[in-house]
Amino acid sequence: MSLSVRVIPCLDVANGRVVKGVNFQNLRDAGDPVELARRYYEQGADELTFLDVTATVDNRSTTYDVVRATAEQVFIPLTVGGGIRSVEDVSRLQASGADKVGVNSAAIARPALIAEIADRFGAQVLVLSLDVKRSERTESGFVVTTHGGRTETDLDAVAWARQAIELGAGELLVNSIDADGTKAGFDTDLIALMRANSRVPVIASGGAGRVEDFPPAIRAGADAVLAASVFHNELLTIGDVKRELADAGMLVR
Repeated sequence: MSLSVRVIPCLDVANGRVVKGVNFQNLRDAGDPVELARRYYEQGADELTFLDVTATVDNRSTTYDVVRATAEQVFIPLTVGGGIRSVEDVSRLQASGADKVGVNSAAIARPALIAEIADRFGAQVLVLSLDVKRSERTESGFVVTTHGGRTETDLDAVAWARQAIELGAGELLVNSIDADGTKAGFDTDLIALMRANSRVPVIASGGAGRVEDFPPAIRAGADAVLAASVFHNELLTIGDVKRELADAGMLVR
């Protein structure tokens, strides 16, 4: 596990704007990604994550432009996910200023992509993004989904995470679709399960609503906590979260 806890704002970007919904549905405009990224950087964010939630070919140029503009103004690690299908995509994103990339649907469709990216750029560049739902169909009780949680795969979330790590994934971004946008707290059962089955860092995502929600995620085994709407709506600041974590006895940067 990491020595210090990372606090990571997430920017879900569509057509050059930040959007947010509940359970990945009913997306609404939440602001300009570059302005929000600069705000979070100034507040003390440890990293930033951009997820292109539409990831269409027509929107791809917009994503590169947003990444480039952001990288020119913030000086913390930047992870970009959505629509990454090849090592060439990774190369272009890195040239635009991304430090890490998140892969999800394309890796499910072709797991060899994980090894190709890790072999060329190193495992530290590759984040496996897992959109997970509770399910009685799998041994672990959790199933991997695609298309913003709308489509369930046949993949057991734990088995898929293990396979991806063996192929070269350097980090797991574990997003609970059930908790996403609800502000009811992180799914600590899911976090603990992933921690028990992962030798790489685990980022907890989905469900943050109050500062009190963050320490339980770390106690459950997360190395980092990721949130979106609570920061976009200015319900909480990065500093608020870090103070709560520090008061709970956790090391923050």
